[in-house]
Amino acid sequence: MASLLERVGVLISANVNWLVTQALKANSMAVIDEYIRRIEDNLEALEDAAATVGGEVKTLRRKQEEYQAKADELDRNIDLFLQQNKEQLAVAAQSRYNTFKRLADSYREQCEAQEREYQKLLDAKLKLEAKLTEIRQERVELQAKLELARSKELTHKVVEGVSGVTSADAGLAAMREEIQKRLDKAAAQGEIDASRLDNQMAEVLEEHTIKVQLEERRKRLGLAS
Repeated sequence: MASLLERVGVLISANVNWLVTQALKANSMAVIDEYIRRIEDNLEALEDAAATVGGEVKTLRRKQEEYQAKADELDRNIDLFLQQNKEQLAVAAQSRYNTFKRLADSYREQCEAQEREYQKLLDAKLKLEAKLTEIRQERVELQAKLELARSKELTHKVVEGVSGVTSADAGLAAMREEIQKRLDKAAAQGEIDASRLDNQMAEVLEEHTIKVQLEERRKRLGLAS
């Protein structure tokens, strides 16, 4: 019985906040669920022990009352025998009275001791039930915290995924920009080349015009070859 009350005492004195912290660190309900399982197991053991001790209290009280009743009857008989000068009967009755009285006192002491034990068990049961209620409430809150944490983690992963896509888009945009720059450069180079060709053509045409003009001038001067 003492070992049971010691185990229960350890469970009752357990720091619930510490248990919740450990569960949060482990990101698991296992710590809390194990504690709840131990409480439930010990509650069952407490109830069984309390029922057993309570039954013993009833038995001891019944026996104490039986022997006390016999002792009380003998006590009255002893007075009667003495009043009737029945010495031998009074001696025998006194002897039996002493035995019954001793048994009645013994059962009363045992009954009182068991009643104290029974009360300890009932008190421990009440405290453990209160602890169980507390930890169950903490479990509900802890479950909500863990679900919120998982939700935030999932949101973080989604955001990271979107950031990755955004980064890829940014890379593609940079690539498109670079290609456009190359195209612009090529177009500009084409314009330069075209300008150079136009200049060459213009120079050739201008040279031809000048020759024609000079030839006409020679004819006018009579210098034609």
